[in-house]
Amino acid sequence: MSLGGVVLAAGEGARFGGAKQLAPLRGRPLLEHAIVAVSAACDEVVVVLGAHADEVRAGVDLHGARAVVNADWAAGPFASVQCGLRALGDAHDAVIVALGDQPSLSRARIDAVLAHGAPIARASDGGAPSHPIVIRRGAALDHDAMRHAPAVELGPLPDVDTREELAALRR
Repeated sequence: MSLGGVVLAAGEGARFGGAKQLAPLRGRPLLEHAIVAVSAACDEVVVVLGAHADEVRAGVDLHGARAVVNADWAAGPFASVQCGLRALGDAHDAVIVALGDQPSLSRARIDAVLAHGAPIARASDGGAPSHPIVIRRGAALDHDAMRHAPAVELGPLPDVDTREELAALRR
């Protein structure tokens, strides 16, 4: 099975106070953690940038992933998902979608969601939508389909929205 990956990293980091993609965590920029995890599972990975695109390109090792810029990044994550899917095309049997601010994403978590056979499946945290999301080729995709996709209960996957959340991960 051929797998593509989309790592979403287009946001401006308003609650963080700037380009959180570049914030150091365990010896590398925050974004690199998610890129490494997704790259371990996928044949091809795109990282969707938006706000701070030039700084992120300059400051993050993409580990072989290809950066694409979503000019419509302010429209929200679904616009970035669409941008990433367009960049990958239809060459893959399935696409893994992950957030660039979730440094604890693991291959085991990706594999657990991938094992679900639904056209779109996602991780769940106590019934709440979580990541990653798996989108199989031919799936009818819209925002509601992603949000309400069948879920695999995997518990929490911390993300970094604020400097305090980053500090908590450093402890």
